Amino acid sequence: MLRVGEIEYANCTPLFTLLRNKFICSDYEFIKGVPAELNRKLLDGEVDVCPSSSIEYAKYPDKYTILPHLSISSVGSVASVLLFSRVPLEMLDGCSIGLSSESATSVNLLKIIIAMKYGCSCSYKVVKQATTPAECDSAALLLIGDAALKSSLKEPGLLVYDLGQLWYDWTGYPFVFALWLCRNEVVSSKDLKTLLKDLIEAKKLVPERLEDIVDNAGELAWMGRERLLSYWRDNISYQLNKDAEAGLMFYYAKCFECGLIPGIPQLKFVSF
Repeated sequence: MLRVGEIEYANCTPLFTLLRNKFICSDYEFIKGVPAELNRKLLDGEVDVCPSSSIEYAKYPDKYTILPHLSISSVGSVASVLLFSRVPLEMLDGCSIGLSSESATSVNLLKIIIAMKYGCSCSYKVVKQATTPAECDSAALLLIGDAALKSSLKEPGLLVYDLGQLWYDWTGYPFVFALWLCRNEVVSSKDLKTLLKDLIEAKKLVPERLEDIVDNAGELAWMGRERLLSYWRDNISYQLNKDAEAGLMFYYAKCFECGLIPGIPQLKFVSF
């Protein structure tokens, strides 16, 4: 049985809903978690394949293979990777920034933008998972996923910076927050090839099925119907096209320049 990691964020709800509803999933075991948990499980062999923080591939390119045509990306605003700040971003030089513990990709993206775009030198500290911007004693706090979405609804008086938009305005590229990665040991398995085909078909169905998905989504209770639909339609992309790949490689190059990864990996994909 193929062990499939499932990110417990609103950005993944449409894809996993359609995967379960439209395709036979009896050969898959779904294992839920936040990105950092699933990254660890994938590395430790507790999960075979999952949407994983894109930085994980650059850290362990010899261990993983990428599922083609799939990602969690944004072309501009992503709405769920947000920096909440008490001062303008360009005034953060010398300040401390609190970091979500849930995704190293977004943490490294923030460090690159702070250092290379704004020329600021900041200190960073990981905060407890449930910390809100109001509770954080740092000048700014990075939140991702549902925590970012929820805080954006109820944190007046703070400046809010969308990292997907900051990246796009700076580079002109989409940003790939997550890749679908599999352990090399399962690359040739029949179940993985079936999953890949199912995911690509599910991805194609997403735009026309959002109206059906939203009415049964758990996030409906705290986001509201129109805002949730807008988030899925306007902020989240599951594509991994040439532009997204170019943006991904540019991100890896910047990570390497900043000493955040040991080298710039070549992209290696699962074949059909």
